[in-house]
Amino acid sequence: MKFLKIALGSDHRGFFLKNFIKNKLEGEGIFIFDFGINEEEICDYPDFAIKVAESVSRGNFDYGILICMTGIGMSISANKVKGIRAAICNTPQDAYYARAHNDANILCIGSKGFQKEPQKALEIIKIFIKTPFEGGRHLKRLEKIRMYEDKNFSK
Repeated sequence: MKFLKIALGSDHRGFFLKNFIKNKLEGEGIFIFDFGINEEEICDYPDFAIKVAESVSRGNFDYGILICMTGIGMSISANKVKGIRAAICNTPQDAYYARAHNDANILCIGSKGFQKEPQKALEIIKIFIKTPFEGGRHLKRLEKIRMYEDKNFSK
């Protein structure tokens, strides 16, 4: 696998899972930039989702990983940034198809489902970062999204 740079962020509900994931991925030689939260204090998920999404959109990182209680708020926020395709993945199969068919560049995870088994979240992440985009028939669909973004972000 090539050297990866990942932008990581969470709100207070994803704090412990974020730290678990950060430690495990860094232990495997993956560069992680932690956008926070850096303490378990109530915060607003859009603040972290937008920072991560903007950094991925600018090309500073290969992927982003965002964690909140359900992944939904992070996904909604990140997908407001042009060029971002944030996907909520709760299973290894979700992660595979998010990358292979949708070229997702940000993985959103709900910490609620992985509190007792954080290793399962790590498995999903590994599939996400190792799965290449298939291109082919999926490319025209992404082009439609890009065209819509270009049209609407240039207003």
